[in-house]
Amino acid sequence: MNRVIGVLFVVFVLAAMAYSSSERSVPPMPPTRTLIGHLQMLDVAESAAGRLVAVGERGGVFVSDDRGTNWRAAVSPNTATLTTVRFIDAQRVLAVGHDAVILRSEDGGENWQRVQSEPEAEEPLLGLWVDASGKGFAVGAYGRFLATADGGSNWAARELEANEEALHLNAVLGLGGERFLIAGEAGTLLRSDDGGETWQALESPYAGSFFNALALSDGSALVFGMRGNVFRSEDGGDSWTEIDTGVQSSLFGGRVLADGRLVLVGQSGVVLVSADQGRSFARFDGPDRLVRAAVAEIGGGEILLVGEEGVERMALPSATGEKS
Repeated sequence: MNRVIGVLFVVFVLAAMAYSSSERSVPPMPPTRTLIGHLQMLDVAESAAGRLVAVGERGGVFVSDDRGTNWRAAVSPNTATLTTVRFIDAQRVLAVGHDAVILRSEDGGENWQRVQSEPEAEEPLLGLWVDASGKGFAVGAYGRFLATADGGSNWAARELEANEEALHLNAVLGLGGERFLIAGEAGTLLRSDDGGETWQALESPYAGSFFNALALSDGSALVFGMRGNVFRSEDGGDSWTEIDTGVQSSLFGGRVLADGRLVLVGQSGVVLVSADQGRSFARFDGPDRLVRAAVAEIGGGEILLVGEEGVERMALPSATGEKS
């Protein structure tokens, strides 16, 4: 009997091996879908035609053509977290992030190509500015500064002598003409008056970090960051006025709206709105305390908040001091 059982076992094993190596039709596994609400998103940009592109952790890139109601994942070779995204024009889009990665899209954000990546450097890129001519700058950790003149296809690294301590640079923006401003760690403020060729350190009004900056429609500049600190300059950064926001939460993102109002967002669900070019702010937090990293204008009296748990639409106040 034992011999019979042994023979049957051998036959079973041989049959199983033959089955495992035979050709047969196997139904495909369903594709894994990453939803925007499952990721922390860090930035969003909108084209003149109204397309939204949002980027965030694990290299997530999402596109919406209906004011942020529905989102679809873009095709990208990148898995490093993305921190900033900007449109050059309706078709060309740039994004930067961890591993010093730079991505470029030529079809409005649907498909992306990796321009550069340096995972061994462990130096994320944190800020990005680019104009319609294709001129642009990217800044990041440990004073990293890159420049492009061809819409992001090629980048040249530069050392900024004005940032002797190689402090983290978090944001870069144009102030009109050949003037540019960089804001960063430990109150770092740098300005260029010659199109980004040379930079000088400005006297800072604050020793804490600035996480972002905005160029205002009246030619002024706004820098903001840790513990709700906001400063405004009307002379290109030569002098700064502290703005009382009434909040202690760090501020990460902001947007100048089409009607001239400003919106700042940050920790603990903070949403600040200014109707006087950043001289004062009213607070319009949502019901939750989620971190907000960026904001976009989507029309119809609404803004799009980007951060923890993806994106959220929010009705703007009809006027400062009134909820809509």
